[in-house]
Amino acid sequence: MTDAVTQARGAPPAGGVLTAPRWRTRRSAAVAGILFALLLMVGLVIVRSALSEATPSVLAADPGRRRLLQAGLNLVPFAGIAFLWFVGVVRDQIGVVEDRLFSTVFLGSGILFVAMLFLGAALSAGLLQHVGASAAQTQSGLELWDYGRDATRVLVSVYAMRMAAVFTLSVSTLAMRTRALPRWVAILGYVEALALLLVATDNQWVQLAFPAWVLVLSITILLVPPAAARIAAPVTAPDGG
Repeated sequence: MTDAVTQARGAPPAGGVLTAPRWRTRRSAAVAGILFALLLMVGLVIVRSALSEATPSVLAADPGRRRLLQAGLNLVPFAGIAFLWFVGVVRDQIGVVEDRLFSTVFLGSGILFVAMLFLGAALSAGLLQHVGASAAQTQSGLELWDYGRDATRVLVSVYAMRMAAVFTLSVSTLAMRTRALPRWVAILGYVEALALLLVATDNQWVQLAFPAWVLVLSITILLVPPAAARIAAPVTAPDGG
């Protein structure tokens, strides 16, 4: 019975742990969040700058711009890996106070965000390869470029950013309910989520608000000591009593 209760509370089985304790700490979550935020912000700035007023003919004639764009796209997989680690450690830190509703939305929106971000980067990389081909200057090539560019913009600016907004809302609500973070971080998250929902589609630079908020959240996690006293863990009544 003791082993069953221990496993139900999230403790590792008696055979040992799969992940070393140091990778499950608040510091680990903060470092992963900071890496994600910096990588994604740098990647987005590079990609937006390289694609600013760019046409297939401009990109084909400017190998430096193509290399810059490729460098920005290469940062996306590493940003996604760091984000997944950030999500995993934060979810582990929630522990016994985890709310199944909000934690499901938190985990699902985070995974969907990364998947759409990866798909958008893959489409952009494919377009970049297409630009180097002579077919890019044909009518069909230009039509394919327009389709791929619009599909990438909708995927990232509409769907991925909506998932980022839902992720921010769920994390902010969890922070409010558990009082595990300063209240201003959660309020800032609500404002950022509202901006992503309403403005990010029309103004792509607003998309930087999401990694910027994750950066603020991660630095707060790193600097603010865990307030264990604020979190009231549920008390399990002994059997038979």
